[in-house]
Amino acid sequence: MSGQRCANISGFSLIELLAAAAIVGLLATVAVPFVETTVRRQKEHELRQSLREIRNAIDAYKQATDSGRVGMQKGESGYPPTLDALTKGVEDPSNKDGPKIYFLRRIPRDPFVTDLSFPAAATWGKRSFDSPPDHPREGADVFDVYSTSSLAGLNGQPYRDW
Repeated sequence: MSGQRCANISGFSLIELLAAAAIVGLLATVAVPFVETTVRRQKEHELRQSLREIRNAIDAYKQATDSGRVGMQKGESGYPPTLDALTKGVEDPSNKDGPKIYFLRRIPRDPFVTDLSFPAAATWGKRSFDSPPDHPREGADVFDVYSTSSLAGLNGQPYRDW
């Protein structure tokens, strides 16, 4: 009778459990780099979109200055003095009673800056009109923006050069 009782008991052997654990471990080692690459591609896409959005707004501000829709003092470059000027709006000197001109609804954050205590405008490196492209520095205006990340993209190019 005891022989029949043992034959009815079913379960996994130690070898079967080790084989299953090895398969799960192998799948995890393949999946983790894939997920990391996917997350990085998403951040790179966000970076491209944010740079394009801010640069288009800076160009629109410059066009508005050149066309006289934004007031400019003598000696100024015509580019916005700060990134915040793109969201705060400026008055049209030709239409004092009209609405302000806005160039951005909000300033996007640099997706590679993880510290949320910084305001969005502080996450970007800023280049003034009178600074060289290979050594950008801040100045009296904002001619361009770049990522402050020291990482390089999946294409090998540093994010700050995008």
